[in-house]
Amino acid sequence: MRRSRRRTRTVSAYRDGERTVVLIPARFSLVEEREWVERMVGRLEAADRRRNPCEGDLLDRARELSRRHLDGLARPRSVTWADNQHHRWGSCTPADASIRLSSRLQGMPGWVLDYVLLHELAHLLVPTHSRAFWDLLQSYPRTERARGFLAGVDHATGHEGPGHHDDDGGDEGADGGAGDAAPAVQVTSTGWDAPA
Repeated sequence: MRRSRRRTRTVSAYRDGERTVVLIPARFSLVEEREWVERMVGRLEAADRRRNPCEGDLLDRARELSRRHLDGLARPRSVTWADNQHHRWGSCTPADASIRLSSRLQGMPGWVLDYVLLHELAHLLVPTHSRAFWDLLQSYPRTERARGFLAGVDHATGHEGPGHHDDDGGDEGADGGAGDAAPAVQVTSTGWDAPA
């Protein structure tokens, strides 16, 4: 916890390695300090859970995405994090309806994770990157944005490759580069009575 005389109306929190830093106005009472530290730590933890869901949450998320965007036709049996996917963002095995997501996705925005999940869900239905495959992803409004985001990560980390941008490829996964590009999590509140 850090107090600042220049900070008058905002409270913010961020991760600094293993530490959590909460910045508050210097004039806060001890009661206000405890209240805001608890509130901001809770917000950071909620943001962490959204960015790094556990595997049980991934399966629930995949099923909801299938229901919402693929009429529930893709029925994954498992969704797991994989530490050994250095050139793919995700992969799947249609025969057993299993999906593996690169752990490099942890910490990326939820809409990027949702795109990769949808990409793999679509592969449960169409194993190639044919027109029929891309038609399945039409209902997700952030497909192109997510593809651009992942291409940017690949470029920034120097691991550009053929990737999942090939329209005629026959692989079963969202390819990509390597590197840890997880953005830092920071939350900010304006005013003392901002909603939790």
